Amino acid sequence: MTTKDWWKESVVYQVYPKSFQDSDGDGFGDLRGIINRLDYLKELGIDVLWLCPVYQSPMDDGGYDISDYYTIDERFGTNEEMDELLEKANRLGIKVLMDLVVNHTSDEHEWFQKALADPDSKYRDYYIFREGVDGNPPNNWRSYFGDAAWEKVPNEENLFYLHAFTKKQPDLNWENEEVREEIYKMINHWLDKGLGGFRIDAILNIKKEIEYGQLEVDGEDGRAFIGHWILNKPGIEEWLEEMQERTFRPHNSMTVAEADVPEERLAEYIGEDGYYSMVFDFSYTDIDVPATGEWFVDSNWTWQQMRERIFNSQLMTQRNGWGALYLENHDQPRSINKYIPVEHINDYSKKMLATLFMCLRGTPFIYQGQEIGMENITLADIDTFDDVATYAQYYRGIASGLTEEEALKIVNHRSRDNSRTPMQWDSTQQAGFSGAETTWFPVNSNYETINVENEWNNPNSVLHYYRQLIALRKNSPYQENLIYGEFVPVAEKNKEVIVYERQLEGQIIRVLINPTSVEQRVKHDGLNYFVIGNYPVENDMLEESFVLRPFESIVLANYGG
Repeated sequence: MTTKDWWKESVVYQVYPKSFQDSDGDGFGDLRGIINRLDYLKELGIDVLWLCPVYQSPMDDGGYDISDYYTIDERFGTNEEMDELLEKANRLGIKVLMDLVVNHTSDEHEWFQKALADPDSKYRDYYIFREGVDGNPPNNWRSYFGDAAWEKVPNEENLFYLHAFTKKQPDLNWENEEVREEIYKMINHWLDKGLGGFRIDAILNIKKEIEYGQLEVDGEDGRAFIGHWILNKPGIEEWLEEMQERTFRPHNSMTVAEADVPEERLAEYIGEDGYYSMVFDFSYTDIDVPATGEWFVDSNWTWQQMRERIFNSQLMTQRNGWGALYLENHDQPRSINKYIPVEHINDYSKKMLATLFMCLRGTPFIYQGQEIGMENITLADIDTFDDVATYAQYYRGIASGLTEEEALKIVNHRSRDNSRTPMQWDSTQQAGFSGAETTWFPVNSNYETINVENEWNNPNSVLHYYRQLIALRKNSPYQENLIYGEFVPVAEKNKEVIVYERQLEGQIIRVLINPTSVEQRVKHDGLNYFVIGNYPVENDMLEESFVLRPFESIVLANYGG
């Protein structure tokens, strides 16, 4: 029997603060804007708010390069406004998660600046410095963002520092006990303020196995992908357990880790005594990206593969603990553009994806704008993009033989900036996000039709469909089953559809999904209660065999209320 916990029964809403709401007219989202929109989130039905980083940062990587863990960046507001946000959210019954970024800091962090200034300083051991080999970096690792993973230290003849991400994000040395103590002190500082928990960034990279010399090359750039040497290496479990015992467990925190963990170790991470409440599984959300991680290469995925990956993820997670469900986040393009051909993007296909995702077993994470069906933006010039990884992929695509036009088309489809466009609140200037003439990133041109105000006033909108799905998990006869019920795949002869059940003590909920643009026939037996669907229900729907219309989703049950 699964233990009941508050975070299992929650629905999470992720906010990218730069793009959610600008309250002071500078074109940049802020904490005051989030405070002003908390009532909307409450009416939507969510009870956990996840904030992407708002700490002091040079913003080289969207705030994931932190220069002061204790101070709110002035672009977002003040520490006092963060306290106000926590107080109002808690009053509304909404817990707040912050991002925890402890694999690296910004190169502008006081620790790193002191490490550079004094070779004999204790802070030199807070990071990973190594001597080069014959004047070259210690090895030929490629960072996650595509450049060399070692950066030469200024004014020192043969010394380099490691950065798994951008060169402005030097990796911390977790082998140093004093570094770990500083991190635990910082975590407890925020939890003691009433924070509900953390989304934990890039945590599986904290343990390194450093080799020297020329390693086997796996790309045209003569480098080797760093992940093979720093991802989930033996010994990491000691630090993860230490962090759990010293910080999260005493506060009954909700923790969700960005961690691709093999099944043989998954129970360590998400079991009853695991390091975290849950982890994100990228197996189906990254289905469009090849194993090499290169965006500019098409994986040529199919919906049959998608179904297989979702089912495998659900069963693997169910065997070992609890999972986090998501279609979108700040590191992904908009899901409707990822999964549906542009000619078939409409409210039916958007609601179909919502049904597929919201009825799975695990805690759902809804990304800002997902609930109104926000779509990718199309930009005419590579220089308009903001994301550092987008530029890396664009130029790597060109180096591999793509034309500039081909590379631009691909990053328009796959860039992380697609999810970072300003939130579309209404049809006024800048979509109600800001009163500024220019915003930090362009507003999508479709804001006059896709926006919260339009959809709030339309009972058939994508927004109201999400509200209905959330209500099923929060206040309905199906609540207990949708949260704690077992996930059971249904072996449907028609391989074009996705069918699964949630089962709890004889109660059955069946979810039928047609992810294609043509009608699909499915079998049906004995589930006579209609729960929800994205098309109007017809009288013959509940017969033994019926047709799912293009992109139709329907949820049935053997009981009602």
